Amino acid sequence: MRRPPRAPHTGPVSDWVLHVDLDQFIAAVEVARRPELRGRPVIVGGNGDPAERAVVATASYEAREFGVDSGMPLRLAVKRCPDAVLLPVDAPAYQEVSDRVMARLREFPVVVEVLGWDEAFLGATAGDPEALAAEIRRGVEEETGLSSSVGIGDNKLRAKLATGFAKPAGIYRLTQENWWDVMAERPTDALWGIGRKTAKKLAEAGYSTILGLAAADPDALAARFGPKLGPWYRLLAGGIGDAEVSATPYVARSRSRETTFQQDLTDPDAIASETAALARRVAQDVADEGRPAARVAVKVRFAPFLTHTHSVTLPAPSSDPAVLAAAAQDLLGRFAFGKPVRLLGVRAEFPRA
Repeated sequence: MRRPPRAPHTGPVSDWVLHVDLDQFIAAVEVARRPELRGRPVIVGGNGDPAERAVVATASYEAREFGVDSGMPLRLAVKRCPDAVLLPVDAPAYQEVSDRVMARLREFPVVVEVLGWDEAFLGATAGDPEALAAEIRRGVEEETGLSSSVGIGDNKLRAKLATGFAKPAGIYRLTQENWWDVMAERPTDALWGIGRKTAKKLAEAGYSTILGLAAADPDALAARFGPKLGPWYRLLAGGIGDAEVSATPYVARSRSRETTFQQDLTDPDAIASETAALARRVAQDVADEGRPAARVAVKVRFAPFLTHTHSVTLPAPSSDPAVLAAAAQDLLGRFAFGKPVRLLGVRAEFPRA
């Protein structure tokens, strides 16, 4: 496929948003700890045992060539790539490396907004953002030995999308200047914030490309997709987004717990008991957070892999375990339990600021 055209590389000093994304982060950390795995297909997920129910946390590029991707059941991943090395998830190790990366990023003349273990937005003022991006890539590699990709944009949306064109181990600029050249004929799920299901609904409504969505009547979008989401989809298609990068620490919007069962649950009492146990754990998380919850949600994944979620707003924000557990139990009544249950989850959502 022809590489999309770049925006010019030089110009006056301006404000930029850079998106730094560590390439195949979890797999890369594992390979760094085990150099003998370099060049081999590596799959990380669960306890590393495909006989147990778990999903792929990440896969190395070598494993991805076999069609293995994040979120895929481990059993399926092993079928697609039988020679892969399977490893268990080691969250503390990934957090330690992530902390080192973010600390290194803060040594540059930028504002760092951490998005997760493996990515961050950087706010920067520069005349040559590509040169700054190259310095950042070198700094990350010197600190951790890990490869990264950097997207450059005039807002967060464009910087985030630019990283996709930069991968792996590259730099790419996407701005208003080259937005339509690069994005116009792409499907709507190429946008950050629009997934496959939404893209399918948009296509059914006649908006199959980004250009088509950008040209849509905002009133028609609002009528079909809601007064907030409809117009927002049109803004995304135009590449319009927030350009402010904040170093304010991330504040969780919710706390959740879930369990994947090695044997499907069919007994209603067992389902209720497991839900209550999850609600108690979430209630403890809420108490530790020091903020009451405003909503409670319950997720049920039926065999083979069909997921439904129901949620409810509490009469008043609460951190009382009894209140959260009662809400979770009430939500169970909204599900049609005609199939075995392979996963249960409970989530408590905090009030919006």
